[in-house]
Amino acid sequence: MAGFDDRESAFENKFALDEALMFKAEARCCKLFGLWLAEKMGFGEEEANAYAGTVIAANLEEAGFDDVKRAVMPDIENKGLEITEAEIDQKLVEFFALAQQQVKEEG
Repeated sequence: MAGFDDRESAFENKFALDEALMFKAEARCCKLFGLWLAEKMGFGEEEANAYAGTVIAANLEEAGFDDVKRAVMPDIENKGLEITEAEIDQKLVEFFALAQQQVKEEG
């Protein structure tokens, strides 16, 4: 019976680790995306870092990146940028893959 308990515990630990890595990767993705978008909006370094922080915070509302898109769309429109939702989706996919790689290399 101890063998089963050990496997169950190992599975639970792996699940917790995977979830933590996914959380870090999503946060990193949002930071990269926020910095990219801040550059498009012409922000300086300090303002860009602050903006990236708001993008990270927006991602905490729900699973996935729909909350991020809802948060940045008004900013994109207010700045008159020609960035489509498809381009946003593409960048989020690109930055998420990069973030996963970075988190894995750090871990």
